[in-house]
Amino acid sequence: MSKHIALAIVCVSLATFSVQAQERGPAGTVTLSRTDYDRLLDLANRQPRPPDRAPLPAALTHAAIRARVSGGTVRATMTVDGEVFQAGTVKVPLIANATLLDARSGDRPLPLISEGNTHVAVVSGPATFSAALEWGTAVTTAPGKGSFVLPVPPAGSATATFDVPGEQSDLRVSPGLVLRRTSANGRTSIEAALDPGTATQVWWSARENGPAAAPREARVLSEVKTLVTIGDADVRLVSLLDLTVVQGEPTEIEVRLPAGYELAGITGGSLERSEQQGQRLTLVVATPSRRRHQFLLNLERASAGGSFKLETDFPTVPIAQREIGEIAVEGLGTLEISSGEIPGLRRMDVREVDQSLTTVARQSLLSAYRYQRTNTGSPTLALNVTRFPDAGVLAAIGERAVATTLVTSEGRALTEIAIWLRNRAQPFMKVSLPPGASMLSVEVAGSAAKPAEGSDGMRVPLLRPGFRPDGPYVVSFVYLHSVPAFAKRGDMQMTLPRMDVPVSVVEWELFLPDRYRADRFTGSAIAASLAHESVTPVPTPAAPEPPAIAIAVPGQIQGRVVDQTGAPIPGATVTVQAGGQRRTTNTDANGLYSVFGLPSGPMSVTSTLPGFKTVERSILYDQRPRQVDFQLMVGGVTETVTVTSDAPLIDTTTAEAKQVIRPDSLTGRPAAQAQSGRQSAAPAEPSANVQNLQRRAAGVLPVRIDVPRAGTSHRFIRPLVIDEEMALAFRYKRR
Repeated sequence: MSKHIALAIVCVSLATFSVQAQERGPAGTVTLSRTDYDRLLDLANRQPRPPDRAPLPAALTHAAIRARVSGGTVRATMTVDGEVFQAGTVKVPLIANATLLDARSGDRPLPLISEGNTHVAVVSGPATFSAALEWGTAVTTAPGKGSFVLPVPPAGSATATFDVPGEQSDLRVSPGLVLRRTSANGRTSIEAALDPGTATQVWWSARENGPAAAPREARVLSEVKTLVTIGDADVRLVSLLDLTVVQGEPTEIEVRLPAGYELAGITGGSLERSEQQGQRLTLVVATPSRRRHQFLLNLERASAGGSFKLETDFPTVPIAQREIGEIAVEGLGTLEISSGEIPGLRRMDVREVDQSLTTVARQSLLSAYRYQRTNTGSPTLALNVTRFPDAGVLAAIGERAVATTLVTSEGRALTEIAIWLRNRAQPFMKVSLPPGASMLSVEVAGSAAKPAEGSDGMRVPLLRPGFRPDGPYVVSFVYLHSVPAFAKRGDMQMTLPRMDVPVSVVEWELFLPDRYRADRFTGSAIAASLAHESVTPVPTPAAPEPPAIAIAVPGQIQGRVVDQTGAPIPGATVTVQAGGQRRTTNTDANGLYSVFGLPSGPMSVTSTLPGFKTVERSILYDQRPRQVDFQLMVGGVTETVTVTSDAPLIDTTTAEAKQVIRPDSLTGRPAAQAQSGRQSAAPAEPSANVQNLQRRAAGVLPVRIDVPRAGTSHRFIRPLVIDEEMALAFRYKRR
């Protein structure tokens, strides 16, 4: 009937479509094409799609097994849950290689048939079902051991509970995973997850219940090494218990914990489990036959913080015949500990502490003690702990900074700043440029780098990828800024930007056009003529250290390299080897060199240059500045002249010319002569710094500026500049 109704609906639909395309026939008739008529017949004869069939007739979902060993047999009850997906009666495999004693479904017997070595149940469906199987077998026994093989139904998951005699039985299954183990009333039971469809081997070790020989008295020697860590709000103990068994086989070792501490963790290679009751900790040993056991205890307790008096005991092993110990103390943060004579404790050098404690320590050890436990108990450590507020640590510091500024009469200024830096971990330096200034170039250790623009100022990189310096290096940058244009006369103020890296000394050379005369300098810097040091030229990549200075400092040697006629030799290599360090530098255009930061002790100084004989000098250095000069003779490259002599000391207490080993790097005059006008900022000729910056502005820097080719230099100096501007004010007048 439904087929005829569907055919009528299709016919009406097609008739409507056909009437629109063709002329209408006589009343009560519908005209169809042959193609539409054949399509209708095909749709009327098409069979409906049969319903989907389940991929399997039935499946087992879960198997729960309870097995109990009694006497020489084991019996198990297996509850198997499953579902039949097809209508009618189907065969469901339940278990293989098993001796079944009974099989029931609810309160009725379950029909089973045997196909090979598999028991198959006959179940009607579709429906869920549950089957209870009774299984039994004999226990295989050996001296002190018992075992059996349990067949497991092929269900989706299988769990089992095994109950065997003996309260201390070591019950194991394979394959399988033990989830829980309990012992009570002379029996041991475990809960385990099994591999479905795979036979499981179950075995256990049994102990005789008959009278046993009295165990030998256990004698133990113990050594306790403890690290005491004083934190901000807690005190932690890490104790290594090293036990040596000299008699007996102890299965349990008792440890007394110090009062007030909480056990945070315990580990040990021979530890099976541990039980704690108050201050008593019982360690159950897995292998009592071992002659040595080691356990690591972690204890912690809260403290008041700040400054307080620390009193603490340590873990002890009461059964030990002799117990010795070591104590090491470390602290987190800035603190000081002090103590008087502590009864039972002997102070020791921290360098003598056992390596096991120094390995665990995270900070430098503050003190260490030794002790031996007596009948009255272990000694108590009493310390006075004084904590100091944390202080900031400098990540980078500038040993020296040289600034060079070229000023045009039109009101534009070009400034280059070079800093000799010692840097631990600071990646950037914040530079507060004048308003409207633009950064032109940045170099880190002679290689170009890219500055970063921040919301609160410019960031100059102090490091670059792959560059991790272990000594001083140079960071330089050039920027362009605007100043008021020069008039016939007037006042002007110049400033250097703030930098968040502290600098020991800043030297500033201000180069003004030749048409103007400047005087009456005031500000936060003093004239360089008032100091003993001269302005240092900007370094080149071949000579990263600052050239020699007029006044020598401790840890420095300096000198001059000349030829047979006394003429200076530029570009000679000077190598200093001292205290396992090797330092190398080159002589400048005047044959001068200087090396800083040298350690005390025997020192070897070598000067080499191709075409000249190598000269080596050996001295005994004691941190006082030394002058080591070289005279190179023409000769083969393999010839070496060794000179063993002392080097003259440099007098650093006076400003006489004998203390200066080179002319002033800016004026070319002797330094003593350069110091003659100490009370005025006398102008000088342009220095090498100015000439280098003029050349860079002409053909290297990406800027168009008509720098003055002739002019007057004014030099200033300021020590210890810490994140502040260096300002100068002066009066000028056209010549």
